[in-house]
Amino acid sequence: MRKLFIGITSVFLILSLAACGGEKTTHVVMETELGNIEIEVYKSRAPLTAENFLYYVDNDLYDGEGFYRAVRPDTDPRGLGMQIIQGGLLAMESVTAPIDHETTEMSGLSHTDGAISMARDEPGTGSAAYFFISIGDNISLDYGGSRNPVGQGYAVFGQVVKGMDVVRAIQLRETQGPSDNPATKGQFLTKPVRIVKVRRK
Repeated sequence: MRKLFIGITSVFLILSLAACGGEKTTHVVMETELGNIEIEVYKSRAPLTAENFLYYVDNDLYDGEGFYRAVRPDTDPRGLGMQIIQGGLLAMESVTAPIDHETTEMSGLSHTDGAISMARDEPGTGSAAYFFISIGDNISLDYGGSRNPVGQGYAVFGQVVKGMDVVRAIQLRETQGPSDNPATKGQFLTKPVRIVKVRRK
């Protein structure tokens, strides 16, 4: 019995150590003109998406760029109550090749309050040049959700761990910026909120 107990204890210890060491994360601090946002990036759960985001961070590509879009329930044309802010490169053009789409079904993540996710057009066209942060739970953006006809959702790759007050302040900014697309009318900030710099912590 003693050997059995030692054996079971050893198995639990190994599993615990594996669980502790299996999740690879990186913390990033995004300094904006309204304050700092700290993000935990899940390199194990969404490796392609996370590494693409960190490429932009490490190469200073976000410095001097900004948040340019804020969606509130009253400006969501689909009537799903979506609440997000979107930012990245103000030219909204990627400087890297598109990456494969890592769904929330694959990562086990979800568009809960503070989740950071990669924007895209069709699945497989995503780029960290444009990302968004969820305000409140937006599960319609998950795999199988109703936001997109194909039901593939968007790729969550991290979580805001500090600075949601800054995120909400950005969301409340005036949104009278021009838009050529009826789906985003009333969502572009009149004046983008500048990202001063982004660094690994």
